Amino acid sequence: MPYSLVIFDLDGTLADSFPWFRLHVNTVAERFGFRQVQDEDIDGLRHASTREILDFLEVPRWKLPFIARYVRQLKTAHAASIPLFDGVDIMLDTLAGNGTKLALVSSDSEANARQKLGSRAGLFADFDCSASVFGKARKFRRVLKRARIAPGEVISIGDETRDIEAARAAGIACGAVTWGYAAEKALRDHQPDLVFTRMEEIAERLLAMTAHA
Repeated sequence: MPYSLVIFDLDGTLADSFPWFRLHVNTVAERFGFRQVQDEDIDGLRHASTREILDFLEVPRWKLPFIARYVRQLKTAHAASIPLFDGVDIMLDTLAGNGTKLALVSSDSEANARQKLGSRAGLFADFDCSASVFGKARKFRRVLKRARIAPGEVISIGDETRDIEAARAAGIACGAVTWGYAAEKALRDHQPDLVFTRMEEIAERLLAMTAHA
């Protein structure tokens, strides 16, 4: 089915923020009292679900809103050091140029998202940001309501297992990219509708679906 609206995640999908996260995660851990991440932990965490990661790090759920707010503040201070992945600009230009509506749902703030996207921010019809760890489904539904587009015409694209779970909860299709936070196997185990291994694949495959509709 062709998709008239694509809802993108930001960190790990459009923005290459994992190196920044790795640099600062233990500062956050020390501040909020959860387990620090060692180099040997990284591969296992990339193969785990979001809930498994939180359990491993021993993060109390009640602390999540405070951690998220602090991380957004840190990102604001370091926004210039978090680049977009190569090819994002061409991919977004191609989708928008062919009439596909774009939206962004992110745990980061809208101000940070717009700064990272730069001139491409103007390609997005909607932003719904500052999502809680497990709050993306509600934001997906709000984007759909504002866009007045049926769920069957919408796909979300993200890089974590929680992105797939949120799309399922909102009744929309989900695509997963393999260059972000979660390992490819962890994503495929959650059975997303589409898996993208190259940035160029996003526009190629979505527009091919429209051409053959």
